[in-house]
Amino acid sequence: MERGGGWEDSSSTRCVPASNDAPAWAWRLSPSGGDQNPFAADFFHRDAEIVARELLGSWLRSSVGETLVEGVVVETEAYVGPHDPASHGAARIGKTRQNRVMFGPPGRAYVYRIYGIHWCLNVVTGDPGFPAAVLVRALDPVRGAQEMARRRGGRTPLCSGPGRLAQALGVTGDLDGHSLAHPPLQLLRGWRVGEEAVAVSGRIGVAKAADWPLRFYLRRHPEVSRGPRQEPPP
Repeated sequence: MERGGGWEDSSSTRCVPASNDAPAWAWRLSPSGGDQNPFAADFFHRDAEIVARELLGSWLRSSVGETLVEGVVVETEAYVGPHDPASHGAARIGKTRQNRVMFGPPGRAYVYRIYGIHWCLNVVTGDPGFPAAVLVRALDPVRGAQEMARRRGGRTPLCSGPGRLAQALGVTGDLDGHSLAHPPLQLLRGWRVGEEAVAVSGRIGVAKAADWPLRFYLRRHPEVSRGPRQEPPP
């Protein structure tokens, strides 16, 4: 089914905290740096768990409404296939009108609404026909923070949690099925994040398989969600 194996990216900058007390992330020191090229198509054609880890440090760029905002991915969650009881593509659910994008080509945006209010952005992974995806949970705002704040109604944090992130980027259901290689919403390669900067935990806000270690995040980053049992309200 899905492809395994690592993804080597020797061209991008290794990003680790400068110290335990004061992390100095590379993109904050040089916002114009990093690798701003699209991922190769086969990057997404792998296990959701692998893609989720390797999306940390990537650029997420939105030009929705012809206003450029962007940031760096600092938290993700993997939903790994029909055997995953927390996934929208779980075997008990099957393919529906709402989740059909999960069964399509990898590298597409799967956008859905929770509680009838908040949009969430996911990246489809794996082989077509095998429903798996990565939820983008948090972003470090790098450019366009003023526009993000306007969209958020002045509320902070801007991009901690998937609902806030989608709102700050202007992501709605109109982008469901959109290829993330192209505007108005793009995932770009960004920075390589070293293992010492990454933590792993169970997933947030799911009733089933919450303890599966499929949440990946940057240690001590201020935009990361509070934890599996302390999800802040949007």
